[in-house]
Amino acid sequence: MALHRRGGIYHYHFWVDGTRYRGSTKKANLAAARRVESLLLAQAEEKGDVVLRKRSPLLRDFKIRFFEWVEGNTTLKQKTKDYYENGWRLLEETDVAAMRLNAITKDDADRLTFPGGPSNHNNALRTLRRMLGKAEEWTIIKASPKIKLMQEHARERVIDADIEAKLLPFCKQPLRDVLMIMRDSGMRNQKEVFRMRWEHLDWGNKRYFVYESKSPKGRRFVPISPRVRQALLARYSEQKEGWIFPSKRARGGHLTTVAKQFEKARKEAGLPNDLVLYCARHGFGTEMYRATKNLFAVMNVMGHTTVSTTMKYQHQNIDEVAEVASHRVQ
Repeated sequence: MALHRRGGIYHYHFWVDGTRYRGSTKKANLAAARRVESLLLAQAEEKGDVVLRKRSPLLRDFKIRFFEWVEGNTTLKQKTKDYYENGWRLLEETDVAAMRLNAITKDDADRLTFPGGPSNHNNALRTLRRMLGKAEEWTIIKASPKIKLMQEHARERVIDADIEAKLLPFCKQPLRDVLMIMRDSGMRNQKEVFRMRWEHLDWGNKRYFVYESKSPKGRRFVPISPRVRQALLARYSEQKEGWIFPSKRARGGHLTTVAKQFEKARKEAGLPNDLVLYCARHGFGTEMYRATKNLFAVMNVMGHTTVSTTMKYQHQNIDEVAEVASHRVQ
């Protein structure tokens, strides 16, 4: 930038992205001329591509600033913060994590693949979309790409007794115990089973208290079946407290995933790829309602706040209806 006086009036002269700008500030006062020059420079940079002149950070480096914003944002619910944390966990294993923000395009997002179903896929894409959106808002990039989400469908598969029988011969520990606990108690894997603690076991009443969940309604008692009790006793060494599924490698000290074990067992059992571990919880909801006909009891033991949520876990087949219909001969 440069100001020079001509005929008592200051004139400006500067370059932005290879374009020269020059003219009169129409000001005789140096301070006033500098204010005009700064305004004209800002306007020139806004019209141009000035944000791209700076080298934008890698996505993996930008995530530090992004999650500082996430943690400091009091308007975001903890559920949303956890959602972004899980989305980044999926993203950091992909190629885009090593790309510069201004280089990530819609095509790059479209090529991404993630383990699990559409819900998992969209978790990662929504996180990426939010990160790039904040980068645009903070003028780190000029514009964020339009990222299209995958269409989500209601989960159709369940892990029932038959599917479990096919899986178990190929399940190693801790997957074997995790699967049985989910099948017999209906607990969520990541939020609940992985975080089980000895002090919340009620051996006498054959129950476990879920002390932490995704919602206040999630704090509840769930049943401990005889086979789950036997599996827990095999792990028990008279501990008074601590993780039931400890992990020395995990930052939190407890198990965080059995995804690779499950994928391997599923493949060896010859089961479809859209069958995921969470289907065991769907199997629990379906079987418990079929056996008890008590929708509210099932809703409570699964930690749901509404009946409509519990109904999403119902995968009743046509056999019972067909049995009734078969008696109508006239």
